[in-house]
Order: sequence, then C-alpha cells, then structure tokens
Amino acid sequence: MNKKDLLTKTKLSELAGWSESNGRRWMKNFKEYIPSVNHNNRERYTKDSLKKLKFLKKISEMGMTIPEIKEILVKEGFPQNEKEEIKFIEKYRTERYYANYDESVKNTIPSTGEMMIPYLNAMKDRSPHSASEITEYLVHYFRLTDEQRFMKYEGNTDIILLSRIRNVRYSLKKEDYIEEVNKLTYKITQKGVELLKENKQEIEGEIEELEKNVDPLLIVKEKLNDLKDELASNLLKKLTEIHWMKFEDIVVELLTKMGYGDGEVTQRTNDEGLDGLIKEDKLGLENIYIQAKKYAVNRSIGRDAVQSFSGALDGKGARKGVFLTTSYFTANAIEYAKSLAPKKIILIEGTELAKLMINYDVGVNVSNTFSVKEIDYDYFKND
Repeated sequence: MNKKDLLTKTKLSELAGWSESNGRRWMKNFKEYIPSVNHNNRERYTKDSLKKLKFLKKISEMGMTIPEIKEILVKEGFPQNEKEEIKFIEKYRTERYYANYDESVKNTIPSTGEMMIPYLNAMKDRSPHSASEITEYLVHYFRLTDEQRFMKYEGNTDIILLSRIRNVRYSLKKEDYIEEVNKLTYKITQKGVELLKENKQEIEGEIEELEKNVDPLLIVKEKLNDLKDELASNLLKKLTEIHWMKFEDIVVELLTKMGYGDGEVTQRTNDEGLDGLIKEDKLGLENIYIQAKKYAVNRSIGRDAVQSFSGALDGKGARKGVFLTTSYFTANAIEYAKSLAPKKIILIEGTELAKLMINYDVGVNVSNTFSVKEIDYDYFKND
C-alpha cells in the first residue's frame, strides 16, 4: 500500500468531519470495526477506515449513543457496502426522526382492516415473501409518506404502521389464510386464495371477524410498557426526595453510562451554575457541561434558567451542555435552547430522565425476566 494513502488519527478525524478528540474517541470505541495497519511501527489508517468512521458519524448525528450503536452492530454486523449502509440508516433513523406523536398523522395510517386484503394481494402469486417485502408493497400500495410510515404511538417506541401490519399478519396466519414457511417469510394458502375470490360482502364480513383477533405478544408488550411507565413514575418520585448532591451524582453517572465519556461532579460550591462535566476525551479537550435541578415535578423551568446555563458555558468556552431536571421546561425555554446553534444545549425533563435511567440500568434492578420462544426453522432443514 502506498504511504501517501495512509492516514494518521488526526487526518482521519479531520476527513470524517470530527474534531481530533471526538475522532479518537470513536476510533477507540469501535476499533474492532475500523481497520488499521502498522507502518514504521506507527498505527495508520486506510480509505476503508475513513469510510467506516464517516458512517459512524452519520448514525451518531441521528442521536444514537455509542452503547446503542455497539449493541446494534453486535446483532447485525457492520454494513459492508453503500447499499447496506443505506438500509441500516433507513431502518434506524426512524428512532430519531419521527419520535413526536401526531394524532392527525395517526388518523391517516391504514387500519388493520384496510390492510387485510392488500396484504393477501401482496402474495397472490403463491410465492414466499419476506415480511419486509410485504411491508414495502403496502407502503407503495397506500402511497404512504415517511411520516405516516414511521410515526410512533404516543409515549411508546412502537411504530404504528408496523404494529398494525404485525397484527394483520397474526390474524391471517391464525385463520390459516397465510402460513409461515421460514422465519419472517410467508406464503398465501389455498384458503387465502379463495378469500380473494369472494364477493365484496363476504370479504367485508370476514375482515370484521379478523379484526377481533389480537396478537397476544402485543398485549404482553403493552403490559410491559405499562409496568415501565409505572416504574418511571415511582423513580421520578424517588428522585424528588433525595438530596440534591445525590441527584447530581446520579445524572453524571447516567450520562457516563450513556457513553458520552468520563463524568465527574464539579465542586459543590461556587460551581458557576455547572454541576458536572463529561470529558469526551482523556485530556478534557472536549467537555460536555451539566446542570441538574431537583425540583418538584410541577415546577417549571423557564428561559432565564436556560439562558443562565448558556452564559455559564460561554464562561468555560464550551459548546455543549445538558440541563436535566425532575420537573419540566416551559415552551420558551425549549425554543431558546433550539436557537443556540452552533452551541448545543439538550434539555431533559423528569419523565424522560426516569426512562433513561431505566434504559441504562441506573438506580434499578431486574425483577423478572420472560422469554418467548419460536420455531427454529434451521433445525428442521434437511442436511
């Protein structure tokens, strides 16, 4: 390999669009995926290294944290080409782009009843079709926008369209209109073919019956979400009761566990409105400053408080801050924080804070675990 094609960590970070400290941090965390070569006893990087680091930057800009990305890559592997990268981003961008629930959008998404016959039509050629193929067929058939396709339920991580499609699939399979021939691969049955030939009245009557079926896994998931909401409420109540020093310790621990860097609480007095910091690199060249306010859940935090925090960041020459509270921010405070570019201040309110603690195992323990089993189709294949 030509020496001029090799890159230092500094150059690699620059070409990827990151500061050197950020680039080094991501290289360290994902070193098993970013190839390097030894040149004159020095670690150097290739064009493939740059490609992979640029991809990591793209998905980090979607709001995904290092632990989240690591978990996904362990499960799915690193995309090997541009096509796989696009597919990866398309799949996981939904977690960030359409988090805000909108009742008017929800009302335009096809119901389970409306999707029953189109679902069968997607496989009327009697060939096996994957679940993703059928979903794409339905998206095209109903001419759905990205917003309709990825809108989530309010206070829930489930995508409305996919949840309804799963229920359609469960109902059709339960009544023997389709069969699962391999993992997440389905085929229309003779009974399904015959249903498509029925008159409109017969079809509408059958759809009405099919809509009564509810996937038991959906019920379990809803109950688990209810338990999580209850836990978040109890956790938030506990946060309002603890000493403010303990609260500062907790939020620093949370952000550290979320993978932003090494955290520490600042001095308890004369802290200039800054309660903690996260060092994104070992030398502290890139710092995220923290403000933590333990208030009653019904006490609002206004623009003045956020503006004061912004001024404290200026005093440190910092561009990044996280303001966490057990209460909530006013609309003016939220709008002000959004207007600060290129400075970035993230506001985290009480309920979101509690749910993040649950997701990252801060202040909670596992009480019970449940496993749901499915057919291992590979087991039944002929050798």
